[in-house]
Amino acid sequence: MKKVKMTKCRFCGGTEFITGYQNFYGAVYSSESMLRSTTLYHTICRDCGSIVRSYVKDPEKLLKKSERRKEGEE
Repeated sequence: MKKVKMTKCRFCGGTEFITGYQNFYGAVYSSESMLRSTTLYHTICRDCGSIVRSYVKDPEKLLKKSERRKEGEE
């Protein structure tokens, strides 16, 4: 997964961020199977509290094993 660097909040111009996460009921599930899920993370502006980015750390977990990339392959 490519790294994304947040530098400025598009809502208030703030430059400090914290990361929070949702799991259990806030998890992201594959559209094909409720058995494949992963935690949803949020980058949150410290100044205004806006969620400026939401993401999953390992999107491959939402795919069937047969569809996942092999390590080192890109």
